[in-house]
Amino acid sequence: MDDIKKRPTILAQRYRDTDEPQAWCEALYVAADGDADAVPWADLVPNSYLVSWLDDNYIDGAGRRALVIGSGLGDDAEELRRRGFAVVAFDLSPTAIEWCRRRFPESEVEYRVDDLFTLPDSWSRCFDFVFESYTLQVFPEERRARAMHRIADLLAPDAALLVICRGREPDQPLGDLPWPLTINELQQFERAGLTARGISDQLDEHEDRTIRRFVVEYSR
Repeated sequence: MDDIKKRPTILAQRYRDTDEPQAWCEALYVAADGDADAVPWADLVPNSYLVSWLDDNYIDGAGRRALVIGSGLGDDAEELRRRGFAVVAFDLSPTAIEWCRRRFPESEVEYRVDDLFTLPDSWSRCFDFVFESYTLQVFPEERRARAMHRIADLLAPDAALLVICRGREPDQPLGDLPWPLTINELQQFERAGLTARGISDQLDEHEDRTIRRFVVEYSR
């Protein structure tokens, strides 16, 4: 299991100085060869923090559009569709998107291969709900601010953004992928015109470690 957890870091280092530094993600899905256990973040269930937020806020997606950034194997997108949203979900990895389509052949979710930095102009101010979970953590620090501004631009007026990420203090080391974020870094969303509605700082106890997570809701 430890080797699987280290695989993103190893692949990211291999691709970092190439013309396509994010291509390590596709390489990981290809190497998994249909085995979800070989994808470190693939739990095959919706994100529990997303489910709790939807439940706590009595969210009904009927008549509303939702976007899932970095859709992985599709469980979060399917949960949002189940709650009534018209859902678009994209990932940089073609293999991941094909995997989603195989898992959910009858799905009404629109699964797409896309890059956050080259999304269609028509998506600007287009979505009523945007879900970002851990994707920011695969970008090096120098690209994160741009990524946050790009995400913020996707929200329609009165829309909500839910961000889930690992957290750290500014003086703590980055460590391996997924690189945790600081609260100061997340303030880029506010500089991009959003308002933070709630910040939850949580510690998750695992058998071998404690993981700090930030769950933050933003609105336009």
